[in-house]
Amino acid sequence: MRNNISKENFGYDSNLLKEFLNQNPKIPKGTFQLKKRGETYYWYYTLSINTANRVKYLVKAYEINGSQDITSFQLALNILKDKFNNRINLSANEPDGALKDKWTNHKFKMNLVNPANKRKYNVIVVGTGLAGASASATLAELGYNVQAFSYHESPRRAHSIAAQGGINAAKNYRNDGDSIFRLFYDTIKGGDYRAREANVYRLAEISNNIIDQCVAQGVPFAREYGGLLDNRSFGGAQVSRTFYARGQTGQQLLLGAYSALARQMNLNKVQFHQRTEMVDVIVIDGQAKGIITRNLLDGSIEAHVADAVILATGGYGNVFYLSTNAMASNVTACWRAHRKGALFANPSFCQIHPTCIPVSSDHQSKLTLMSESLRNDGRVWVPKNKGDKRNPAEITEDERDYYLERIYPSFGNLVPRDVASRRAKEMCDLGHGVGDTGLAVYLDFKDAINRLGKSAVSAKYGNLFDMYKQITGENPYETPMKIYPAIHYTMGGLWVDYNLMSNISGLFVIGEANFSDHGANRLGASALMQGLADGYFVAPNCVGNYLAKQKPHNISLDHPIIMEDINNAKTFFSDLLETKGQFSVDDIHKKLGKLMWDYVGMARNEKGLKHVLNEIEKLKDQFYNNVNIPGDNIFNPELEKAGRLADFLELGQLMAIDALNRNESCGGHFREEYQTEENEALRNDKDFSYVFAWEFNPNIRDSKLHKEKLDFKEVKLTSRSYK
Repeated sequence: MRNNISKENFGYDSNLLKEFLNQNPKIPKGTFQLKKRGETYYWYYTLSINTANRVKYLVKAYEINGSQDITSFQLALNILKDKFNNRINLSANEPDGALKDKWTNHKFKMNLVNPANKRKYNVIVVGTGLAGASASATLAELGYNVQAFSYHESPRRAHSIAAQGGINAAKNYRNDGDSIFRLFYDTIKGGDYRAREANVYRLAEISNNIIDQCVAQGVPFAREYGGLLDNRSFGGAQVSRTFYARGQTGQQLLLGAYSALARQMNLNKVQFHQRTEMVDVIVIDGQAKGIITRNLLDGSIEAHVADAVILATGGYGNVFYLSTNAMASNVTACWRAHRKGALFANPSFCQIHPTCIPVSSDHQSKLTLMSESLRNDGRVWVPKNKGDKRNPAEITEDERDYYLERIYPSFGNLVPRDVASRRAKEMCDLGHGVGDTGLAVYLDFKDAINRLGKSAVSAKYGNLFDMYKQITGENPYETPMKIYPAIHYTMGGLWVDYNLMSNISGLFVIGEANFSDHGANRLGASALMQGLADGYFVAPNCVGNYLAKQKPHNISLDHPIIMEDINNAKTFFSDLLETKGQFSVDDIHKKLGKLMWDYVGMARNEKGLKHVLNEIEKLKDQFYNNVNIPGDNIFNPELEKAGRLADFLELGQLMAIDALNRNESCGGHFREEYQTEENEALRNDKDFSYVFAWEFNPNIRDSKLHKEKLDFKEVKLTSRSYK
């Protein structure tokens, strides 16, 4: 190169490059080189890591002159962007063959890791709920070295412990017509035909293994008089397939997984990192190689490297602020992975649970979930007369509208959650709601007590009745419960293929954190089923198959990409602390939650969705310019919440964009413009039988949509009917 020629002569701009890389996180970090071949200069892009294909020819370079609209360097950036953007492949990698044989054949064809070599591989698991704890324990039992991360001080604090109702499995103990295929069919139908057939069938198939595994662990499932495990019906099914434990089923299942995890911790096969939150994923040459974390006790930012990363961090219902989720539940791990290139799928698919205790004030932090099982024996009703505020005991039978039994004579109170919630809202909107707010409906056990006796009802639901009485001061044995629809579960999440791997190689996502095996709505008791299926049976096989093709490689902690990720994390938190504005984190979160509930909650429409996009933009400005976070960068719960709220603000916009782009109604996504004459969800299978997978853009409105077509070969796409 001539002595007086530099990269700047050809349009090179370091600030432009930095901005470009920040806006395109999928592109591996590297440097631009100007090389001369003969009399001509060329732009090359050299990756920071040493691979066989590290130098990439881009374009002929030319010197700057005033007549050019674009420099050759800008042209090289555009070409580089196209090269990497076009790499996204939404293939589900679904195995060939008959549906019932896919998983069995796939496991046989997987690559295996020599037991002696497993100890050479390191796996990071983020989250220690049902999915994360079971995956960590199982991988460690297989011989891998596991690092498990939780923002709690113990895996026993995971939100999974709050699940009350039960776990589904196709054991058919009652001989009432259940089967693996019926569980598969009910799940597909319950999700309004917006899930992959292969994934759902695998889930149904594995469900029976889960029960056996948990019984062997000592999980105290309820038993009937003959000694067999007892089960009951849940919403969306007419068979008894939901297994349960006295107290809270999620608690007992988590203790089972925790016991397995604790054993591996004691054997030093699992290293448990408590009070540690993931704030970024390390991506080197398109592969997940570790995570960046913040220690919640001292504020330190650290890097942890591994050969594979598993995210098991649950859903994002707390974007609504008021939800059934524990307040620490958040989207940060998945969202930070999304910012690094992982596609976020179906974000607008949120489930409203119909049996929650009504909101009592704007200071209420959560809406306590009452079990789906209550709808087995309780009857849902409202007064026929609008605005009837009499004591329910004074309202006679002929003055009551058992509206679910009236509208859905076949399923009655056992209709799926999305249907039950929407009908409750409809009754309240028409003026039939009860309670001080008029936003609740009654769940009445009088008939069940008369039929079965108080002691039998108490044996089934006593803990739930006691909880309700403690919170509300009302005795549900004597007075109907007041129940309220509230955000409960999210079916959206990071996109994964059949192997539960995201589009980032080596980044696996399990449980509620992925975009789910449920579709647009989840059947009751299927969350625990998916978490344990993924953790115990699916992820260990798929992670092993991935690692078998990888050489164990310890990335140096001083790698340039890791150092940059650490610096970016430190800058993010220091910038938040320096704002010192007028509004608390909760002030802004509550505003966001109300906007989401009003416009992206139970029902949506085009006008409201466009409105909420603008309003959230105003909230983002308020957050970044006027939030007040007291304290400093050590133990600081307000700073924790601020980091999570930053992600919720962006996620809220993407949820609205997703809902705006899906011009149909299905499951938990109800667009008011698309409904039948009977006010049921009106699907558009021709145009929207897809997984909507979004590629991150710093300007959320410009997020790029990728579609994975859903093919249905085993079920017929019909209008859902529960009549």
